[in-house]
Amino acid sequence: MASRSLRTEAIVLRSIRFGEADRILHLYTPEHGRLGAIAKGARRTRSRFGARLEPFFHLTLNLHLSRGDLHTVTTADTIDPHGPLRERAASLDAAARACDAVSRLFETDDPSPAVFHLLANNLTLLDGDARHAEPASQLAFRLKLLVAGGFTPQLASCASCGESDHLSGFSGAAGGVVCSACEASAFPLTEEAHGFLVGALGRPLADAPQASLRALRQAERAISETAEHHAHVHLRSLARQ
Repeated sequence: MASRSLRTEAIVLRSIRFGEADRILHLYTPEHGRLGAIAKGARRTRSRFGARLEPFFHLTLNLHLSRGDLHTVTTADTIDPHGPLRERAASLDAAARACDAVSRLFETDDPSPAVFHLLANNLTLLDGDARHAEPASQLAFRLKLLVAGGFTPQLASCASCGESDHLSGFSGAAGGVVCSACEASAFPLTEEAHGFLVGALGRPLADAPQASLRALRQAERAISETAEHHAHVHLRSLARQ
């Protein structure tokens, strides 16, 4: 960032009122990771930014770069406002939890185009169909986020000894599924839950597999424990419908 200005795509993860008329933005960008910015005068009635600095907006921004943590938004052009998802409470909640997960797992300005495009894809899917707000789809999104961050859980064989049979538990500390001989520090993982994790890992986000509520709860625990042990991040629980 040698230049004093930057033009970038960004998704607004969070938008916070600041002072009398400004907004503090948490942004995720494809080439500059997570950035903080201030939009001066954004809450004034005649602000040039309008409503486009709300969470989930996909934008093209011009930023004036500072030496501190907050850059200054100079212009903002809308690519996709993701308006349809705001009309359904479940989709709105899923979008908020997705942005929160990105914010927690990817706190730095390290570039990750894969994370950016995964989030953009998830928001687009939430726009188009309420079913993508269901826990199965959002767990698939979280699992793919872990993969993008380099925290892929071991699912093909025991994470402790390498055994490929009798996989009956999951250990966040070990980093994946474990066999019956190594399950002392694990929680039980049913064959259905294991199958869901494998399917979610291998299929496109738009084609996330379905599973019973019990299996989804186990899958969520596996994803959450992986994030806690290896990314040192606590993810918010998903809403149950």
